[in-house]
Amino acid sequence: MALEIVRMTLGLVQTNCYLAADSEAKLAVVIDPADDGDKIAAEAQARGWQIVGVWLTHAHFDHIAGGGGLAAALPEPVPVAMHPGEQPLWDVQGGAQLFGIDGIDPGPDPSVALAAGQKLTVGRYEFEVLFAPGHTPGHVMFYCASENVLFSGDVIFQGSIGRTDLPGGSYQTLMESIRTQVLTLPDETQILNGHGPETTVGRERVYNPFLHQ
Repeated sequence: MALEIVRMTLGLVQTNCYLAADSEAKLAVVIDPADDGDKIAAEAQARGWQIVGVWLTHAHFDHIAGGGGLAAALPEPVPVAMHPGEQPLWDVQGGAQLFGIDGIDPGPDPSVALAAGQKLTVGRYEFEVLFAPGHTPGHVMFYCASENVLFSGDVIFQGSIGRTDLPGGSYQTLMESIRTQVLTLPDETQILNGHGPETTVGRERVYNPFLHQ
């Protein structure tokens, strides 16, 4: 049985949150708890999955706002993993006030410091942490080679790329991240991103207009 993935689109800006599970072992992680943490917990519970960790691609408010509700809904605390480069953004609630939003609850402070090349596991599935700054300084992606899937956060979308006009963003850095961390993966790799529909590396290599400027 393959890695089982549930996408939930949550919050004010329709952010994709993912449950990624070894459904045989009934273990799951939450990638980017965007909002409505109680709903995320309920979805896992309905499937009989135990949530064993939270992995953050980056710390913008729309990717962390469900963290507090999720923590409150779980029977015991789980580790939260984030790249240290995102800590300043985390400390200001993901920049929520820039968008006129007050009072998000991101939940427990991150306790696992992510780094390029680090290996993470969910049951029998292994993921590699890919460092991909540009949208934010400490942005990472999670790549499961055995299942040909990349959780890309806000690095690349179907036909588009992450915005770079917010504090800490850099267009040049983002394009370098895409060239070295995304386009080096096999064409059949599924890209599960932070907003909008999924795509593949091969599709974006050919059709993404930002990669042909």
